[in-house]
Amino acid sequence: MLIFCLTAEKMNHFKKTVVFYPLCILFIWLPCVFLGVMGNRVTDVPQIRAKQEARRVLATQGKAMAPEARDELREQAAGDDVILRLLERYAPLWLAGLLGAGIMAAVMASDSQILALSTMFTEDFFAFYGGKARFGEAVQVHTGRLFIVLITVFAYAVALRAPETIFELAIQYAFSGFAALSPLLIAALFWKGSTKWGALAATLWTAAAVVAVAVFQHAVPAPAPGPATVVCSLAGTEALSRTPGGTAVFGLMPVVPMVLVSGLLMVVVSLITTKPKQSTLVKYFRG
Repeated sequence: MLIFCLTAEKMNHFKKTVVFYPLCILFIWLPCVFLGVMGNRVTDVPQIRAKQEARRVLATQGKAMAPEARDELREQAAGDDVILRLLERYAPLWLAGLLGAGIMAAVMASDSQILALSTMFTEDFFAFYGGKARFGEAVQVHTGRLFIVLITVFAYAVALRAPETIFELAIQYAFSGFAALSPLLIAALFWKGSTKWGALAATLWTAAAVVAVAVFQHAVPAPAPGPATVVCSLAGTEALSRTPGGTAVFGLMPVVPMVLVSGLLMVVVSLITTKPKQSTLVKYFRG
C-alpha cells in the first residue's frame, strides 16, 4: 500500500485509498481483537484455561518466583495462538482450514512483498544503472521474473532449515528490518537535508544487523526455558545474551538498537555529505 501511494502521480489517484484503507483495517482487526478479549473469558478450552492460570500465578506470585519458573510461566501464558485455539474448539474443520489460510495470506502477504522487491530491483537498480536503456524493456521484465524466482527459492530453502515458525521469523527479522528502516522513510519524506549517503548508511546497517542476529542465533544455541546465556558483558551489564526466544542487547530486543543506530546514521551521514541538488528538492518537496 505504501508503494502504491508513493507512486501515484496525482493526489486524486489515491485519495480514496488513503480514506478507506484505515477503515478496512479497522473492520478486519476489530473482530480479531474482540476474539482475543473474549478468549480471556473462555472456560471450556484446556489450553486457554492453562494460559489464564499461568497469568494469574504470574500476577500474584511472579516477583517471588525463581527466574526459571517465571520464564516458563510466561511462555505458557503467551496469547499468540488464542485465535487458533478458539477455531479448533468452536469452528468445524473445513471452516478452520479456510480461516487459517486467510489469516496466513493476510498477515504474511509474501507474494506482494516479493513482487515489490522485484519492482524495486528492476526500477531502482537495473533501469537506474542503464540496463533498461541498453537491453530494452523485455530484458528488464525477464530480469524481474528471474529475481522473483531466485528470491522465492532462497526463502523456501530458509523456511525448510529454520527451526522457528514463519511468524517467529517475521517478528525477528522482517518486522525488525522494517522498523529499522523507518528513520530512512521519515527522512526521505519530510527532511530536505537528507542525502542518499545517509539512506545508504541506514540501509547497510539494517541489512548487516539482521544478518548478524541470524548468524548469532545460529551459532549460539537457544537455552532451555530459564536464564539467558550471556555472551558479552560490559561493566557488569549483560550486553549481548541468547534468550530462549531470540537475542537480547542490554536487555532489549535487537530492534531497539537497530532503530536508534539507523536514525543516528541517517542524521549524521546526511549532515556530513553533499546535500541534494535544488532540482531534486523541487521535484519532491513543495515550496
